[in-house]
Amino acid sequence: MIAIAKRDSAVYLDHYGLAEPPFRITPHTEFFYRGANRGATLEALQYAILHGEGLVKVTGEVGAGKTMLCRVLMEGLPADIDTVYLANPSMSKEEILLAIAEDLKLDLPGARSSVLIRALQDALIERYAAGRQVVVLIDEAHAMPEESLEEVRLLSNLEHGHHKLLQIVLFGQPELDEKLAPQAMRQLRERITHSFELAPLRQADVGEYLIFRLRTAGYKGPDPFTRHAVRRIAAESEGLTRRINILADKSLIASFAADRHQVNDTDARAACRDSAFRGRRLRRHAWPLAGAGLLALGILLGTLGGHWLTPPASGLAKAPSGLASPVRTSANTHQPVVTPSAPTAKTPAALPGTESTPTDLLSRRLSQSQAMLDSEADGRYTVQFSITPRQARQELAKMLASTARQLSAEQLYVYPLTSRQGVPYMALSYGLFMDRAAALQAQAGLPANLQRNQPILRTVGSIKQELRENAEQIAKRASPGPQGDG
Repeated sequence: MIAIAKRDSAVYLDHYGLAEPPFRITPHTEFFYRGANRGATLEALQYAILHGEGLVKVTGEVGAGKTMLCRVLMEGLPADIDTVYLANPSMSKEEILLAIAEDLKLDLPGARSSVLIRALQDALIERYAAGRQVVVLIDEAHAMPEESLEEVRLLSNLEHGHHKLLQIVLFGQPELDEKLAPQAMRQLRERITHSFELAPLRQADVGEYLIFRLRTAGYKGPDPFTRHAVRRIAAESEGLTRRINILADKSLIASFAADRHQVNDTDARAACRDSAFRGRRLRRHAWPLAGAGLLALGILLGTLGGHWLTPPASGLAKAPSGLASPVRTSANTHQPVVTPSAPTAKTPAALPGTESTPTDLLSRRLSQSQAMLDSEADGRYTVQFSITPRQARQELAKMLASTARQLSAEQLYVYPLTSRQGVPYMALSYGLFMDRAAALQAQAGLPANLQRNQPILRTVGSIKQELRENAEQIAKRASPGPQGDG
């Protein structure tokens, strides 16, 4: 067994020039690795919470890094957001309500669920009126009883006007998807507006992850892990960060015991034997092609310095399973024909319509998008598939022109929005649909390059509301302060 005496731990750190242990399995947020889509997923979660569009779900295997992501998310939210963290969700529905109330320091009367919810709603409205937002982060959500999941659905319904009073993020193992699959869970399942899969690291990411952890712990030397050691750790861990941490730590100890600074394949093999992960293989996938969760929305505006970011070409996010057939709509409702999800390459065609340049197309679509928002019913759905900083107009025009060669230009909409941090951006969406089922069908059939952005559904009403709020914010900023008499 690989071991190191407690009294020798300082020597172990000194040997590698470390200020602290680099591979602890408890979540220390300064060690959060932003590669392999982790950073993009975090930013997408932040965006989803700040824009208040409903329930969010994050799934991943045991040891994939869900709790770390949850902790980093908590630390990074703005000061006007009150966070409730539930680490033990195997509670009754009343216990969940009381736990939320306790975290928010609310004195809720009674014990009946209906009484608690009404009192909680009143308290949340007061916070909303004071300019505060509340988010509930539920870790290990796959362990929740069905009655508690139903309570989550009821909590997600709490609204004031057009605003959600409570944002809820569910973090769970893949069993959470299984728990939500039955027909009895359909109402909750359909309220989930964003789903992310925290996939295991690919072999190419593991070496980068190891050196990142070492550097964060104060290591300044050359990469100590040989290529063969990295390959063995990647294969044995199946890309799960908790396993990687355990194997890397034991490999460092083995190298230290041999009075070497380089971790070779022999050290990694000894660590693998000592950890005995063999036989505990992932049930779903050993090496996924990509992690889900690259919402173009989530590749955030204000935090990314105003650059247009193209999602990594590393594979598709999972399309929603069990989609219903497209719903028939009236003759005057837009019902786009969806192109296959993996279109074959072809020579670019001329731009649709009479536009001679991408800029002309953008101008026309901006005008027609405004007309659409002015005339369409609030309950119609559109599939928002990208955002870009408003100042990057040329890049936006090129992207719109490129997308118009895959989808009908007449079904592409462009509208200007502003984030809560005051960062202006342009959103692109596809189609108008009578109901959510038809929009989901179109979302699942978008071309592969758009699927990588993990598009989301928006109602026309929610876009109009956001535009109204943006206009109010601009008016407030523009209004002069009190004028003196002299």
